[in-house]
Amino acid sequence: MWLEPWLNAALAGIFGLLIGSFLNVVIYRLPQILERQWAAEAADYAADLGAAPAGAAPAPEVFNLWMPRSRCQSCGHQLRAHENIPVLSYLFLRGRCSSCTAPISARYPVIELVTAALFFLCVQRWGATPTGLAWCGFSAVLVTLAMIDWDTTLLPDNLTLPLLWAGLLASALQWIQAPLFDSVIGAAAGYLSLWTVYWGFKLATGKEGMGFGDFKLYAALGAWFGWQALVPLILLASVVGAVVGIAMKFSSGLREGGYIPFGPFLVGAGLIAMVFGPQAVLNTILGALGL
Repeated sequence: MWLEPWLNAALAGIFGLLIGSFLNVVIYRLPQILERQWAAEAADYAADLGAAPAGAAPAPEVFNLWMPRSRCQSCGHQLRAHENIPVLSYLFLRGRCSSCTAPISARYPVIELVTAALFFLCVQRWGATPTGLAWCGFSAVLVTLAMIDWDTTLLPDNLTLPLLWAGLLASALQWIQAPLFDSVIGAAAGYLSLWTVYWGFKLATGKEGMGFGDFKLYAALGAWFGWQALVPLILLASVVGAVVGIAMKFSSGLREGGYIPFGPFLVGAGLIAMVFGPQAVLNTILGALGL
């Protein structure tokens, strides 16, 4: 039945809205969860060394991806069920908290809509199959990584490493196009290439040009697309990153230190390669350069 692929894609899009709502929680809370873990580990280490009394700090409140319930960041108003409906609640509330009328960032519904669109595209292209679901998961993790890196310049191992292993597993199970050999070589070459650039830049300038999370994200992209995609991906990410960086510099939009994280541009290159294919990306870049 010709309607079935579109129906499956529409259902995937609705599911993507729900996942996008959860991604908003992950984007906001995961960096804080990691910071609390690091602080607790540092306190325990200091106590072991006798630099601080053990157990002096009060027990922290439960804070994870599930608890406490979502609330307004301005007044602390706990969101009710009808205020947590993806996109619709934002429109119904006209972008403001129902309690204090503080503005709610439009980024929340945008992330929900982007995730829904990516899920729709994945299932419309590959169907409700392991391949389609694998690329849905790939899209969700990449959206999360892009936003966390943009906010905090952090690419958590909690996301990059599972993404890497998922790519290798999907390749081994033949859910994605990249053969396992190409996937393994892509992961290794992706990591080592940026690792080499990092150390070359640091030895030449004494500064760190990127973080280790970028190596792991690039390795994960190599696992999902194979080693042949690494050059198109890095070219696209670099070109777009340079254009955005120049635009932000002239508009005085650069943050303190004059840098922008590279992860979101790797993510953008990965999503474009997923939709159009790595070879099409390379052909477009070469055509733009007149080669």
